[in-house]
Amino acid sequence: MAITKKFLKSKPVCKVTFALSETEAKTAEVVGDFNDWGATAFALKKQKNGIFKGTFDIPANQSFEFRYKVDGEYRNDEQADAYQWNDFAGDSNGVLEL
Repeated sequence: MAITKKFLKSKPVCKVTFALSETEAKTAEVVGDFNDWGATAFALKKQKNGIFKGTFDIPANQSFEFRYKVDGEYRNDEQADAYQWNDFAGDSNGVLEL
């Protein structure tokens, strides 16, 4: 798993690329505060090498909790900036600092 951030000088957004190595999975998406936990689709596209990848514009200068949803199951990113406990989920969410 990998997260790459590219801050734009012309807009208050960051282009965030999520890459997820789940070669056996059929679907993967990113859900979090930045897309109302899936209300707006942040689907990752499966590449020829089996890695899921997607780049999204996310507002800068904020922190967001997020997780991956892989074949319907939630997973954290090992490279998240931090982790935050979530009582609703009964588990930690990854934190993205922008």
